[in-house]
Amino acid sequence: MSRTLLKTCTYAVMHLTVAIFVAFVMTGSWQIALAVGIIEPLVQTAAFAVHERVWSGKGGGAPPDMCGHARLIPRRMDPN
Repeated sequence: MSRTLLKTCTYAVMHLTVAIFVAFVMTGSWQIALAVGIIEPLVQTAAFAVHERVWSGKGGGAPPDMCGHARLIPRRMDPN
């Protein structure tokens, strides 16, 4: 298994665990917590996909001289 796939899987498990735990703390109900903990990540994933498509279509792309997640880290550190 690639490192990226493993990281994605462990993040998904962590996200589900946190969502279920927070929902349980807020409601005191395991049934509600499990429903929220399963539905919320699915809805969030779909919302993120729509967000990415809108962002890409609105000229939200990063300049080509940038790299990294969300293009926050410049490839070159030349001050000129």
